[in-house]
Amino acid sequence: MSHKILVVDDEADLEVLIRQKFRKQIRENEYDFTFAQNGVEALMKIAVNPEIGLVLSDINMPEMDGLTLLHRLNELKNPALKAIIVSAYGDMDNIRIAMNRGAFDFLTKPIDFNDLETTIAKTLEQLTVLRQATLDREQLLSVRNDLNTAARIQQSILPQTFPPFPERTEFDIFAKMTPAKEVGGDFYDFFFIDHDRLAFVIGDVSGKGVPAAIFMAVSRTLLKAIATQVVNPGESLRRINTMLIPESNGRMFVTIFYGVLNTKTGEVQFSFGGHNPPYIKRKEGAIERINNESGFLLGMLDEMEYDVHKITLRPGDTILLYTDGVTEAMNGNAELFEESRLEASLRRLNGSPLKEMLDGINADLMEFAAGAPQADDITMLALQYRGKTSAPA
Repeated sequence: MSHKILVVDDEADLEVLIRQKFRKQIRENEYDFTFAQNGVEALMKIAVNPEIGLVLSDINMPEMDGLTLLHRLNELKNPALKAIIVSAYGDMDNIRIAMNRGAFDFLTKPIDFNDLETTIAKTLEQLTVLRQATLDREQLLSVRNDLNTAARIQQSILPQTFPPFPERTEFDIFAKMTPAKEVGGDFYDFFFIDHDRLAFVIGDVSGKGVPAAIFMAVSRTLLKAIATQVVNPGESLRRINTMLIPESNGRMFVTIFYGVLNTKTGEVQFSFGGHNPPYIKRKEGAIERINNESGFLLGMLDEMEYDVHKITLRPGDTILLYTDGVTEAMNGNAELFEESRLEASLRRLNGSPLKEMLDGINADLMEFAAGAPQADDITMLALQYRGKTSAPA
């Protein structure tokens, strides 16, 4: 790629001298010179050839002088266009004006062509760096725009409307996710398998960013498709694990807690896929942790079996699901939030509506972190059983 250079000077023999001096660079297509005799003609040439990156201009010229040309070049607001001003000996006032108007460098007449060659090379080197920086910035903005779009898509595929089933009075549910990056690997979902059984799930994909978000979407889609066909939570996770292994290629995995609530009885059947054990917050205030007794993470090992466990929620009881972004949130002293602080938050927020409870836990997390950067996605889902019977569908 040749550098396009515009020489602006009303001395007729200057073009011949420059072409002679830089004949090797011109022949090898390194430099491409264009010539103009004044500022007006220079602006016209720049308008038709926006690839011009360097202007070498005299000061004293008819119609439009070099200082006025500098002013007009600044109006173009093109950071990839640099100007070198040529001035006669003893013309330091004009040189200062030129530099204040944005000239990159200046030369004195009569021109020392060795000095000119060095100055042109130095300026073009700066232009190359600047253009690369501009290109990198444009690419970064493009990537950021893509990530913002991906974030909007990711948020749109997770339930965002609460209450999601306002006609159902047997339970209440609320969830929220705060990605560590524009897009994250955590997910949650809830949906009816039939009239009386509500499926609910939380998951955490290894890694962060776009790859984790894609694997998250695949995991969530598989679960929702299988759960509507297979009621048993353990069998659902077994099938999902088998289907995820080809997608992960041994590099990614997902942890899952998957439960099914019987809205008539309050019984919850659930299976662990290597996920953090949830908490039960009883109506009277007691906090119980559901032990993670079995279940390997999904997407790594084939032929895994997942046990089914049962608990019963009484009216007013709440189950809290969360990802390790909650308990492993870190402050500036490298201390973790841990389960003990989560339990303290649950006790403090006893009796709060679900949204206020999750917002309160999040506020405790932010206070604990004290400005330390968020290292992992933070996701929580709370389900409260009310025990009321809805009208028949």
